[in-house]
Amino acid sequence: MENNLMELWSLLSVTAPGLFASPTAFTDYFRKPIESGSAPERLATLRRRIKPVMLRRTKQQVAVDLPPKQEQAMVLDLSSKHRKIYDTRLARERQKVLGLLGDWEKNRFQVFRSLSMLRQLSLHAALVDSSHNAVNSAKVDYLAEQLPALVDEGHSSLVFSQFTGFLDIVRAHLEAAGIPYSYLDGSMTAKQRDAAIRRFTSGVTQVFLISLKAGGFGLNLTEADYCFVCDPWWNPAAEAQAVDRAHRIGQQRPVNVYRLVSADTIEERVVRLQDRKRALFDAVVDDGEMFGSALNAEDIREMLA
Repeated sequence: MENNLMELWSLLSVTAPGLFASPTAFTDYFRKPIESGSAPERLATLRRRIKPVMLRRTKQQVAVDLPPKQEQAMVLDLSSKHRKIYDTRLARERQKVLGLLGDWEKNRFQVFRSLSMLRQLSLHAALVDSSHNAVNSAKVDYLAEQLPALVDEGHSSLVFSQFTGFLDIVRAHLEAAGIPYSYLDGSMTAKQRDAAIRRFTSGVTQVFLISLKAGGFGLNLTEADYCFVCDPWWNPAAEAQAVDRAHRIGQQRPVNVYRLVSADTIEERVVRLQDRKRALFDAVVDDGEMFGSALNAEDIREMLA
């Protein structure tokens, strides 16, 4: 369950037909009051209703010998030039998006296009305008410092981003430094994918650059003991799945996870949104699955405030 509470209703409509009358009734009586925080008693009622039909076993319960996982958010300041570019574009996009929110359903695609652009701009200015290629990126500088040091110390790292353009920039820095790496994105064939994985798992490379959507599921990469999540995703479950490529049964070393966040950008708002949604839906299943509830117009306004 990754997107919203209606996924819970869909599952229960199959596994426990009749538990809830209809999706409309579930939305009106449970989803809306719970998500707005206006009726805590509805949350308690929902938990009582689903308890007899929900059995959950966490990784911590079934893999008691799994080494610890340390997670840390690294909040990085944009360079002065990067900051000026970001703030200028933010002012323009904020005005445009707030105007589009009056008809949220009709303008959803345009809104998300603007948000995606701001998220890319938080990573590197050149992702939005190639003429800014010489503008320093705090995240690229951080990775360019950390990855070679970790390789020298015998560690292996996974680097996740949703934007392949950003991974391409990191690739160029690794090549300039003479550091071998593996690379995986959704455009690769099965043969190319398998070859990239083998190079990493066999120790030929100690850095694996992975597109979050391509590598978030189905990979066993316990050779890695460091993970860098370069940009926050709307849905925290997607990030957790990516990190669990390394932190899973078979891992022999503690896993260190660094989430890179650009200070005073839309990324900080996305992280706050993640935290709020995570807390809400964890409460529904008693510290259970993470739901990255679908964005609504009010969420967008908050991120652009």
